[in-house]
Amino acid sequence: MKTHYYLGWFNNFFPEHLGRVLQEDITDRKSLAMISSNPSVYKEIGATERSWLDQAGIIFDDYHLINYHVQKEDAQKIIQNASVIFLLGGDTIKQNGFLMEYELSDSIKKSSAVVIGASAGAINMSAKWLCSQKFGYKVEENYVYDGIGLDDFSILSHFDLENNIALVQNELSILSEGINIYASNKDCAIRTKGDKIDIFGKVYLISHSKIQRMDETL
Repeated sequence: MKTHYYLGWFNNFFPEHLGRVLQEDITDRKSLAMISSNPSVYKEIGATERSWLDQAGIIFDDYHLINYHVQKEDAQKIIQNASVIFLLGGDTIKQNGFLMEYELSDSIKKSSAVVIGASAGAINMSAKWLCSQKFGYKVEENYVYDGIGLDDFSILSHFDLENNIALVQNELSILSEGINIYASNKDCAIRTKGDKIDIFGKVYLISHSKIQRMDETL
């Protein structure tokens, strides 16, 4: 049964309960593969995301950071051998392009590893996502990107949702007619385990232009 975590952002560390659930799900801790969202900026090493796992007591034997320092073939081998794959936060568009260029999406989809994404990483794990100037992207026109497609929904992660409910609902209205969209801000998580979806924190579902807050289950 495949397990995926779509995270917002955590200013401190994982809340105790979320950390405990992650501990239970991540039983194989041989290798952590982290995928950069700024692959040409080598100082971006995922220190914050790794600190969340460290604080939760989830320590791996080997750590790998996939960026342009790593050859494409080696990156795919790292993914294939990983116990956990972590798509880091940062630049959603650059990470999306890197995933396509290095042909990592199929390897990630075939993997039995637990897959985690934070902010940009969570967005790119989803099936589709809207790139909009109103969401902070420097673009002139809206564009719908294809993500990895680990689950058949869209994600808006780590956006100031509470103060922009009407804007978000309006901007995502068209996309929500064809696919469910889960929107969250900080300190949130969505876990899929097989066909089951669990919610941690304030997460909203946008479907057919209607928005509603999800009950916490995690």
